[in-house]
Amino acid sequence: MTTNHSKRAFRISRHFLFGAAVLMLGIQNSSAAEPQGFTRLFDGATLSGWHGNNPHETAKAADKEAAVQKQQAAFREHWKAEDGILINDGKGPYATTDADYHDFELVLEYKLAPKADSGIYLRGTPQVQIWDTTEAGGNWKHDARKGSGGLWNNEKGSPGRDPLVYADRPIGEWNQLKIRLVGSRTWVWLNGELVVDAAILRNYWSKGKTPLPRSGPIHLQTHGAETYWRNIHIREIGSAEANTLLSELNDEGFMFLFNGNNFAGWKGALDQYAIDEGSIVSKAGGNIYTADQYADFAWRMEFKLPPGGNNGLAIRYPGQGNPAYVGMCELQVLDDSAKKYADLDTRQYHGSIYGKVPAIRGYLRAPGEWNYQEVQVVGSRIRVELNGTVILDADQSKVTEFMKGNFTDDIPESGHLGFAGHGKGVAFRNLSLKKLSSPEGCMP
Repeated sequence: MTTNHSKRAFRISRHFLFGAAVLMLGIQNSSAAEPQGFTRLFDGATLSGWHGNNPHETAKAADKEAAVQKQQAAFREHWKAEDGILINDGKGPYATTDADYHDFELVLEYKLAPKADSGIYLRGTPQVQIWDTTEAGGNWKHDARKGSGGLWNNEKGSPGRDPLVYADRPIGEWNQLKIRLVGSRTWVWLNGELVVDAAILRNYWSKGKTPLPRSGPIHLQTHGAETYWRNIHIREIGSAEANTLLSELNDEGFMFLFNGNNFAGWKGALDQYAIDEGSIVSKAGGNIYTADQYADFAWRMEFKLPPGGNNGLAIRYPGQGNPAYVGMCELQVLDDSAKKYADLDTRQYHGSIYGKVPAIRGYLRAPGEWNYQEVQVVGSRIRVELNGTVILDADQSKVTEFMKGNFTDDIPESGHLGFAGHGKGVAFRNLSLKKLSSPEGCMP
């Protein structure tokens, strides 16, 4: 068994380095050069690159574009750039980036007046909370005494909703904030302290029906009192870095299922797959599967699809037959963007429990890019997280409607794991697994 203990030491050192870096940011003045790899979002002198948009008002409008245009006069009235500082008087629409962003790191400094209640919306979604945390601020009834930096609009009691530690500086002093967003996974550091650790930011606008949008603007919220912002910089995160960050999450106890060199520990139609630079690549059809069987588990992997690529994950597979109809199920691995798949049943697209439960679409990377995926199976429940966003969370025992075919509602307690090939060119690498016990359940 190969485990991943060394990653944790690397994370600790990297977080320490960030703490030092954010303190250096506090020493910089507004004309200082951008932190390495970052670009400036606020030029220190104008409102260029920003516009006004209160999304709560805009969401109610029949013509959203016209509603945003209507807010621009108020934006210019209540926001100004002065001596390298972006200043708001506590009124008006939120300062909103002209550009949309996907995965990124955002660093900035902010200062609040007494009774200020503000926040930062990510991809247009509330919010990383910042506020006057004193009793005089008036928000202790909303848990302000716990501090800033939490994902306040998440469900009460959910991970990330409240900050892990209190890290606010007194009202009137500058605070340093760093936010990292990968998929829906959110990290927040306040004054060098980790206050949110890879928690999922929920989509406020859909009330649990759909995840955080794949991209969107950044809003600086305002209400209550004056807010001051400076040294606002952003760095976009590419897919390779995103995959590394996601692979580090709660990695203790995982073992590798594939050694990268040969098919030791695997069975089935091995001649229908090749090994190329540490990856398993499909050459044609055919099923391959682990020699061992598993009951409840978390299965992590990276995969890459060619245009029109089609494969599947065999879950609790008995070792013979079509994984879509025998064993627990087949989880679809598919290039959803291919025109030839435009008219499929919704239960056939990527991440779906094939023929049984549809996954949420729109979170795959483009063909030719590596995706990161974790599948968790506990009892009859299956959860699929793709590139940091949960696209499926279903209890298969409650499925009563199926596509046409020889589907069964049987759910075996254990079985093999594998790949169900439906063509060539689909690649898998960095396959690792952690056995779970039912009481442990799935990761939040």
